[in-house]
Amino acid sequence: MKLVSFSRNGHERLGLYHEGQVLDLEQAADYDDLKMASNMAKFLRKLDKYEDNARLIHGKFIEGKYKKGIYGLNEIQLLSPVPKPTSCRDGYAFRQHVEAARRNRGVEMIKEFDEYPIFYFTNHNAVMGPGEIPVMKDHLEKLDFELEVAAVIGKRGRNIPAEEADEYIFGYTIMNDMSARTLQMEEMLLNLGPAKGKDFSTVLGPWLVTRDELAPYRISAKDGHIGERYDLKMKCWVNEKQVSEGNTGDMDWTFAEIVERCAYGADILPGDVIGSGTVGTGCFLELNGTGLRLNPEFKPQWLQTGDTVTMEITGLGRLENTIVKEGDFSILDKKKRVSQILKENG
Repeated sequence: MKLVSFSRNGHERLGLYHEGQVLDLEQAADYDDLKMASNMAKFLRKLDKYEDNARLIHGKFIEGKYKKGIYGLNEIQLLSPVPKPTSCRDGYAFRQHVEAARRNRGVEMIKEFDEYPIFYFTNHNAVMGPGEIPVMKDHLEKLDFELEVAAVIGKRGRNIPAEEADEYIFGYTIMNDMSARTLQMEEMLLNLGPAKGKDFSTVLGPWLVTRDELAPYRISAKDGHIGERYDLKMKCWVNEKQVSEGNTGDMDWTFAEIVERCAYGADILPGDVIGSGTVGTGCFLELNGTGLRLNPEFKPQWLQTGDTVTMEITGLGRLENTIVKEGDFSILDKKKRVSQILKENG
């Protein structure tokens, strides 16, 4: 199934996507006298109550059994498939990206990468879906995309071994971990973060694809690793020019191993979102660094107001966003003013 969250007449709804159309799940369930959640958060919290009904409706939808509650994508606004995640973490699973980023900074590959998967928490209240991404003035100082895939948890758990962890994943979606690099690099000089460089926007979409739908793409984990891995092509375009290409099969750490780490001594909950981390070549920070290392005349590129970012992953769809400026307040300008005052006062 491909599940969506969408807005129609200002109300958040839960739907099924199939071949350009979206079916309102609750409306279809009412027609069939079945129980169904009205939104994704409720659906994920009670999968044991709603999932079988959703699959029954999905089959009938594909067969063309419903005549009402069906909308074209131009009639609705797609939201993040999980508009209100219970939490949002981001991993660091692609060795290629980590190696390239460190090589570009002139430092050796960190040996701890191969010892355990890591992640950080980002702002689950700043999750967005397809459409506009509003950014403040400071975000436009080296604004970056990051091409990733995210897993969505469907079952509560704690202290889960990697051998069992895939069973806790309900599905997958595209993730764009937006990054304001000037803010990020400033903060991380203090060895804590990232914070303001990341917490303004994490984009998910366009739909949540259930784990069973990706079975045809399933491949074995890399040597020494445990869990499911998928052969899914990952691409990104900026203003229709392709800038990135990779594959989820390049993940070194599996989602199962990342989930094991997340659930160690802590509960994971239905609706938790866990990103893979950036695929190799999957952001301007890496691309610019590589370009400058190979050619001192290389001109770095960053996202600008009006730019359109399009991401596509096999089986997961196509996610499109446009950058728009929001307000002129600047914490970077404020910092400069304070520094100037301190300088003037000795």
